[in-house]
Amino acid sequence: MFDIGFLELLLLGVVGLLVLGPERLPRAARTAGLWVGRIKRTVADMQREINSQLEAEELRRQLDEQQKQLDEGVNSVKRDVEGMADTDRPDAERTKPNTSTPDNTTSSAAADDKDAPSR
Repeated sequence: MFDIGFLELLLLGVVGLLVLGPERLPRAARTAGLWVGRIKRTVADMQREINSQLEAEELRRQLDEQQKQLDEGVNSVKRDVEGMADTDRPDAERTKPNTSTPDNTTSSAAADDKDAPSR
């Protein structure tokens, strides 16, 4: 995070010693160290949170893609089944039992009697 080398650290120590004096410098260094540690932890926490959010977003995107593919597959199968049902319907109508009304059966029986040879 902070790219501070040995010379920069030494320079900060000398300036701090001149500005704060020997009595307050250790306390100021300790406080600065605590703040730097807190900042580093905060930055690390934010990076972890961002990474977890990106991961969750990636999983949501993959889930949406899988859901779309599944919906397309279901719709394709549904269309195939409906197409097969449509092709079966004419056959079903041809093999349907004859549900004639009683009036039709008597007239067709009379027609059959007319066609039969008389004895």
